[in-house]
Amino acid sequence: MKVARCVSMVLAAGLCVAGAPAAAAEKTEARTPFQIRCEDTISKTVSVLSSKSNGYTIDNQIPYRALTARAGAAAGNMATLGLTVTQGQYRASLGGPLLQDPVSGYECIAPQVQIALNYSPVKIYVGSEFAPGTCGYQAILTHEMRHLQAYMNNLERVEKVVRQALDQRFEGKPLYAPSGTAMSALQHEINSVWFPFIRDEFDKGKVQQEAIDTPEEYARMGKVCNGEIAEILKRRALPRPRLY
Repeated sequence: MKVARCVSMVLAAGLCVAGAPAAAAEKTEARTPFQIRCEDTISKTVSVLSSKSNGYTIDNQIPYRALTARAGAAAGNMATLGLTVTQGQYRASLGGPLLQDPVSGYECIAPQVQIALNYSPVKIYVGSEFAPGTCGYQAILTHEMRHLQAYMNNLERVEKVVRQALDQRFEGKPLYAPSGTAMSALQHEINSVWFPFIRDEFDKGKVQQEAIDTPEEYARMGKVCNGEIAEILKRRALPRPRLY
């Protein structure tokens, strides 16, 4: 298994981090008129999260020598019979109504944050030496489908974690910032805090991927199909098999 990661959209960094003006500090018992307007009259904060699978394709056209080269250092001294490649992606859309207070020079925004998560279409490679319909082909493909399922399970987990974190962060309350900076401050937070958080959650899926590629699994693959896979490797004089 090898996976490339990317961010499908990176928002521009904002100018500052939103903070409440001194006159409207949350520590005071009485709310200012501006706080009352912001908290009671504009719509509540909304955070929406969506995730989806973009499907997969199977490529049986590349020799496993080329797959081994593509795996690079990750392959070590092993032949790469199958390879599963995808990219974790995430993007955000931001908006929300604004209110301004000329007296204090601040504004408030009820953030509307929509974050979409997905994996790019998964590409599953099976070495061209293993023809569709053969036992060897099916054994390799079955292994790679386990990687595919692990990606989908991780996507579901990431959505739950991020959804909960978003709800706890915004809690239906407006954000305050100097006039003209609330949206850029929100963009800055998404870019500097939420995207790294989502990236790290995607990366946690590596544990499940690595759990599939065990020494026991490699040994088993060398014996399946009455030694069909091992015999092909022997004829090609390549090291023992490994799948990614």
